[in-house]
Formats: sequence, C-alpha cells, structure tokens
Amino acid sequence: MKFIKEIAGRIWAVWGMISFIVTFLIVFIPTMLSYLMPDPKGTNYFIVIARGWMRTWLLLVGCPLKVKGREKFVKGKAYIVTCNHNSLLDIPLSCPFIPGPNKTIAKTSFAKIPLFGWFYRKGSVLVDRKSEISRRQSFDEMKKVLSLGMHMSIYPEGTRNRTNEPLKKFYDGAFKLAIATGNDIIPSVIFNTKKALPVNKPFYFIPHKLEIHFLDPIAVNGLSAEQLKEKVFEIMKNYYVQHSNQ
Repeated sequence: MKFIKEIAGRIWAVWGMISFIVTFLIVFIPTMLSYLMPDPKGTNYFIVIARGWMRTWLLLVGCPLKVKGREKFVKGKAYIVTCNHNSLLDIPLSCPFIPGPNKTIAKTSFAKIPLFGWFYRKGSVLVDRKSEISRRQSFDEMKKVLSLGMHMSIYPEGTRNRTNEPLKKFYDGAFKLAIATGNDIIPSVIFNTKKALPVNKPFYFIPHKLEIHFLDPIAVNGLSAEQLKEKVFEIMKNYYVQHSNQ
C-alpha cells in the first residue's frame, strides 16, 4: 500500500505541475494589466484574479480550501499578516486569500523564472537575504506597502519548517516592522499543506483538504519587538497544536 501511495503521489505531482502551468498561462495576460494601474488598485486587481486562479487550481488538484477569520480584517486598516510555513503550497494559500490588496515578502530566486517572474514580482516585496542592502531596501518597501493601505504578508520562520516542532524559531523582521509602523499583526495559521506537499519528499503531491485561519489582531501596545515576537509565536503555536488534528 505504501508503494502504491508513493507512485500515486508522483503521478499526481505531474498533474499538479501540468495543471498549474496551463491555468497560469490562462491568467497571465489579465494579471499583467495590473502593472498599468497605480497601487493599491493594481494590487487589488491582481489579488482578485490570483484568488480565482488558485481556487480553480486547488480544486483541480483535489485540495479544496477552507478560510476562517476573514472578519478579523477591519476595512480601511492595513495589517502585518504572519503565516506559518510548512510547504511550497503555503504561498498560494496566503497572498491570494488574505482579504484585500497585499504583498508577500519573498526571495528573489523565483523572480528569475520566465513569465512567472513577472507575476511573482507583482505580488511580492523581493529580498536577497544574503545582502544587507537588499534587506534594508525591502524593509523600506514593506513600510511603503503598509502606508498605501495594503497588507504585508510575512513568514516569520523564514524558510519551510523541516523539523518535527509546530513552528521554527521566528526571525525579528515582522515584529520590527510592526514597531516601526504601528500596524497591528494578524497571526495566520495554515493547516495540512505539509501533508499534501511534504517538504522532505521531492516531486510528491497528494490531495488533501487545506485550511487557513486568521486569528485576532495583536496591537503593538508598547511591546518591544522581542516581546511581540514571543507573544505571536505562542499564540500561533498553541493554535496550531490545538487545531491541527481536527
């Protein structure tokens, strides 16, 4: 049975890749029109199309998505959204399904992919983590995103969690950004992506129901970046542990 599942996972990965490419090519030109619009209007247009694309693709690959907590986002406010990171599937679950226009902090490597790189850039603030100059520039760019009334999505674990712990240790960036701007943080917990697309299995994909839960906003309220980081970490970890087996 395990051998059959391994073979099925490879076959489904092929279908996942083919369906992703075909549906991406369909939405590519419409999304590029977003470059002709000023932000936040252009990014909002981009997110609406990306959401429709991802809804369609997730259904095609047998991974229906449930979103909880949209009401946590107050209209007219921009938030820093912190997401846990277990799989490459987390990316199409975060940016498109955060209510309203938003951008995600993202590494520069994907931006070099032909065609997809243009799409990727529109929804991202790019950073080269090896470059101190790039990190400073991306921090300023994230502040600009928030000042325009758009949300900023950040994976505080930095990279995918390859451990057996619920969360990896958080980096400081999201919390220093909250201190610098005064914007509230909305913790976001993603479930089951590592079951569908495991980080430790190359080219393996199994259909699974996915969920993303947005939790109550957390205000800075005089906390230091370290205190804020610890508070968000505990909230996300406890919520993930309590709900991951439901």
